Amino acid sequence: MKTRAAILVEQQKPLVIEEVEVPAPKLGQVLVRLFTSGICGSQIGEINGVKGPDRFLPHLLGHEGCGEVLEVGEGVRTVKPGDRVVLHWRKGAGLESVTPVYGSRLGTVNAGWVTTFNEHAIVSENRVTAVPPGFDVEAAALFGCAITTAFGVVNANAQVAIGQSVAVFGAGGIGLSIIQGAALAGAHPIIAVDLFDNRLDLARTLGAIHTINSRSADVATEIAAIVGGDGVDVAIDNTGNVDVIALASRLTSARGRTVLVGVPPKGATAAISTLPLHFEKRLVGSHGGESRPEVDIPRYVRLVADGRLSLAGVVGRRYPLDAVNEAIADMTSGRLAGRALIHLAPS
Repeated sequence: MKTRAAILVEQQKPLVIEEVEVPAPKLGQVLVRLFTSGICGSQIGEINGVKGPDRFLPHLLGHEGCGEVLEVGEGVRTVKPGDRVVLHWRKGAGLESVTPVYGSRLGTVNAGWVTTFNEHAIVSENRVTAVPPGFDVEAAALFGCAITTAFGVVNANAQVAIGQSVAVFGAGGIGLSIIQGAALAGAHPIIAVDLFDNRLDLARTLGAIHTINSRSADVATEIAAIVGGDGVDVAIDNTGNVDVIALASRLTSARGRTVLVGVPPKGATAAISTLPLHFEKRLVGSHGGESRPEVDIPRYVRLVADGRLSLAGVVGRRYPLDAVNEAIADMTSGRLAGRALIHLAPS
């Protein structure tokens, strides 16, 4: 089988749309036809080389999506052909396979345990979780990272309690989802901080009570005016900017929690006072919200089915695969508010 894919051939260069040869699924692998894929900041980091040189080039990208299982390899027990599935980067139930290798006119194309910027993908069994037939493909794609990470940050990392104040630094796809999750958890007030007014406007529709544009306002002064000089109960950074991380930590109360979701570039360091950490203040790094896809995704499916969770507002714009570089440019420039979704095939 041949399929089209967006390939990272060279760091800091546009992705190349190319046809690749899909191998047959091996032990623990699943062949999926993709309907939709989200674009996460992690992929932009890979493209820009924030973690340093990439020794796996050329390779496929993407770690959140929705598709249909076409075929399963030996040993696969959790999904079957015909299942609608979420593709996620966090490990779920089932086997972890070897990573696939695709053929192309460029030569060998590498891939991880899950990729979603391709019309068909060979995925490890433990990177797919079944959802009900006919479940919305856009919501399912967001369950691959944006929602599971965000809600995990709120529940597991930040442990937000009803009535606690929360400041969210960075209102991209995950930040917006964190705002929605904090609202569901009963946080108050919720403060969104970003560089772009369009993202802040969207944040208000998803639960932010206050918004601060850090280009035009002093964030520390504004937050003090909202919650007082002691700071917020929870500060969550999605930017990975070391100056923002230091600011978020400084604006967290003496008994509060600072949660780091965004990852700084390799070698960057944040200047943080560690003395409060010896008492009751906490500084926590999040790894995908410590989510467990096989446990969390069914819970979130119920919220959507019962009308308790709407994800329409999180989606900023839909793009075809051929426009993936345009989508990435819209995200990095700030033109896009909300998650960029690639539509790969009709569902």
